[in-house]
Amino acid sequence: MKKIFLFALVAIVFVGVSFKSKHIAKPAPKTIYKFKVPSIEGSTIDFSKYKGKKILVVNTASKCGFTPQYEGLEKLYKEHKDELVIVGFPANNFGGQEPGTNEEIQEFCKVRYGVTFPLASKVDVVGDKTHPLFKWLTTKEENGVLDAEVKWNFTKFLLDEKGKLIASFPSKVKPDSEEILKYLK
Repeated sequence: MKKIFLFALVAIVFVGVSFKSKHIAKPAPKTIYKFKVPSIEGSTIDFSKYKGKKILVVNTASKCGFTPQYEGLEKLYKEHKDELVIVGFPANNFGGQEPGTNEEIQEFCKVRYGVTFPLASKVDVVGDKTHPLFKWLTTKEENGVLDAEVKWNFTKFLLDEKGKLIASFPSKVKPDSEEILKYLK
């Protein structure tokens, strides 16, 4: 009798756990397509519009030793425009190297580097006010792929044509490096 009771109790617990797991809120989608962010121009960047293209997300700054990478990013964008979109996110989190307003940043990027790829409004990429997109990009629990860290300006995140994170690259990895280009071949 004890065995039957124990078996019945285990069965009830198992069914209850199984039932509960089917009715618990599902985790957030593991793609970038759920994000919409304000653009530097005041419109909206809707990542779902980039389905079918790879996406390179880069945190940028105008007064950084890596700032000349804007030139490489623009070249990469123009050469791979059919299969890649680059989205820059100006951030003032490292050494106060992006102190300007959105208007000043936009002007600097267009005049100095001829930037035509989309730029988002200035955001925080680390700290207590980290933008939700960067929380998603840097947290495996959210993106389903890897934990990453934004250690400085011009950290890059590459996503595939289905909006899933492929890899992250530190600041020193240039836009025309083989580390990035191998994903575009």
